[in-house]
Amino acid sequence: MWRIWKLFDPRRTLIALFTFLFALAILIHFILLSTDRFNWIEGPRNKTAQLELVQPIAEPVSLIG
Repeated sequence: MWRIWKLFDPRRTLIALFTFLFALAILIHFILLSTDRFNWIEGPRNKTAQLELVQPIAEPVSLIG
C-alpha cells in the first residue's frame, strides 16, 4: 500500500477523491429532489383528481324463436 502513495501525491489524491464524492453526492440529491416520492423540501405533489368514464357495454340481444 505504501508504494501507491509513492506514485501518487496523497494530498492531491485525497482532494480529488473528496471533490468527486462531493459532486456525486450533490448529483444524487438533485436527482432525488426531482422525483415526487423523495422530494423532502416541497413534499409530494398533489395530483389532480381524474375522472374515469365508464360506459356500460350493451349485451347482445338474442332472439329466440
